[in-house]
Amino acid sequence: QVQLVDSGGGLVQAGGSLRLSCAASGDIFSINRMGWFRQPPGKQREFVATITHDGGTNYADSVKSRFTISRDNAKNMVYLQMNDLKPEDTAVYYCRAGKDTFWYNYWGQGTQVTVSS
Repeated sequence: QVQLVDSGGGLVQAGGSLRLSCAASGDIFSINRMGWFRQPPGKQREFVATITHDGGTNYADSVKSRFTISRDNAKNMVYLQMNDLKPEDTAVYYCRAGKDTFWYNYWGQGTQVTVSS
């Protein structure tokens, strides 16, 4: 089992920034990929960004050049730096863990990000 705890969400104005954090614990050796998903109000959960153990990254087109995913393997932490936030970024953000190209069903509890105009 892997436990994930998300934090860092909040209410910001358009153009502002937030940094989300995710702490992993438990059987951390079973995972080598971490990522972020989000669920806007009334919509399905969608992919945001992912990072491999050695630092390779991928992003959804909607957040490229604005968001940066990073990790600190020594602390078992993954981060999402969110810059130039837009109202359409409003969602509950969830951390997720996987191995190689496979996503496990391990999720953080979700942290709310609200961006006002």
